[in-house]
This record gives sequence, structure tokens and C-alpha cells, in this order.
Amino acid sequence: MKELMGTGVALVTPFKEDLSIDINALKKIVNYNIDNGIDYLVVLGTTAESATLTKQEKEVVVKTVVSVNNERLPLVLGIGGNDTNAVINEIKNTDLTNFSAILSVSPFYNKPTQEGIFQHFSAISKISSKPLIIYNVPGRTSSNIAPETVNKLARNYTNIVAIKEAAGDLVQAMKLIEICPKEFLVISGDDMITLPMILAGGSGVISVIGEGFPYEFSQMVNFGLKKEVDKAYKIHYQLSPIIDYIFEEGNPAGIKAVFKKIGLCEEFVRLPLVSVTSQLREKIESFVSKLKINS
Repeated sequence: MKELMGTGVALVTPFKEDLSIDINALKKIVNYNIDNGIDYLVVLGTTAESATLTKQEKEVVVKTVVSVNNERLPLVLGIGGNDTNAVINEIKNTDLTNFSAILSVSPFYNKPTQEGIFQHFSAISKISSKPLIIYNVPGRTSSNIAPETVNKLARNYTNIVAIKEAAGDLVQAMKLIEICPKEFLVISGDDMITLPMILAGGSGVISVIGEGFPYEFSQMVNFGLKKEVDKAYKIHYQLSPIIDYIFEEGNPAGIKAVFKKIGLCEEFVRLPLVSVTSQLREKIESFVSKLKINS
């Protein structure tokens, strides 16, 4: 799955003031990322506020992104949940023609054991016509996928090709890189530790900050993959303040504040999420105004 190497971005769903989908803004965001060096796009992930989108709205988002992308970049579709049968049915009833892979989050709220997590992804793998990326994000799911469980899945199912690892634990990421099959991709799901993960043998990132600063962030990732460490870390430290800022009051409120500043979309998010405070907005806007990457 070489098309999943490098920088992928988890696309937001931009809204108008009435909280309907802003299709024109979504088109601008897709083109902005394609034009600035992103390697692939992730549709309907957590950052898309997919939990608060109706089935019809999800179809609108998919149709818009597929159309604007026009086969320029690989696409990954988020389909996950905490009811295994519901996830299976959704995959079976979704047209996956335009997608290279499915990103599927580990079951949340239920807090399954490692065996339960293994059986969940086993069942999905058996019916999926597309490669699967496991998504481990304990901060949202309340359970961690152990490296040994990931390794077992990777070795038992050839269509489980990658993990988006967002535990924020560099030691765990290194363990994954060490024990999983060589061709299995360990993809960072945490923007702040993307570079050290890549330098340890990771394959890239599915990023939030990357869609706000696609040229700069993908440049850092490319330097990292080429082991041009000094150049990569220079960009990392230039971007690190804004990475902290965009997650300070939750995702995607922070990245939408970046988009508002650069003129791509408005800041509106759906409840229970709220827009960033005026204090954080000021910090974000000041950073965006001053950012200059000199690699």
C-alpha cells in the first residue's frame, strides 16, 4: 500500500452559520490540500464530525470529495463503530469504488478486551473488499489496542495493511514497528510525534494540522522519510506551537479556526462541540500571520 505512505489528512466538514454543509468550502479545502503536496485524503474520520452527520449528509460529503478530487489522490473512507454487525452492514452497503482503503476505529464505549478487539477486526476483515487501516485512539475509545493484538491481526489477515496509531505513546509505536510485518504500515495519528515515529521506521501520518499547513507539514514528513533529520526537525519545531493550539480546546474547532484565518471556511462546529474561545483564536491567528517556513 505505497499510496498510504507520506502525508494523509483527515478532512473537516465545513458548515455554514445554519450548520448545513458548506459544499463550496469543502471543495476549496480539498483543492488546497491537493495543490500543496498532500499524498492522500481521509474522508469522514473523527475530524469530519462524522458522529453528528446524517447518512444523507455523509453521502453529500463523499460525493463532493470524490468529484473534486477527480482521481488525483488516493482516498480513504472512515467506517467504524462499536457495533460490529452495524459496521459490517455499512461496509457491505457502501459504494467503495473510489476508495483505496477503509479507516476503522477500535470500538468505543464498550471497552472490549484484546480478544474482543481482535474478533471485531477479524469479522470486518472477512467481509471487506478494501484494505483496512486500524485506528487506535485510546483517548476517544477508552481502550488501547496492544501491539501484540495488532501484530496478530496483521499476520492473520492480509487485507489489514496499516494502523493509524494515536495513543500518543512513542514507545508503543516503536513496538509496533518492531514486531509487525515489514510491509505493514505504522501511521502516526498524533501530529506532535509524527516525525519521531517516522524516524523510528513509521510510514507517515494521517494528520489534522497537515490540512491547515499542507505544504509545510508534508515537506517535514518527506524530509523525515528521506532521513534528512535536521531539515525535518527545523520544520517540526516551527509548527509545534500551532499543533498544541489546534488541540487545546478540541478537534476540529482548532483547525477550523486556522481555516477561518486563511479564508477557506467558517469556524462553525456542531454541538456538543463549540468553537474556540477568543483567547485561543487570537493565539492561532497570530501564529498563522507570522509563520514562515525556511527549510
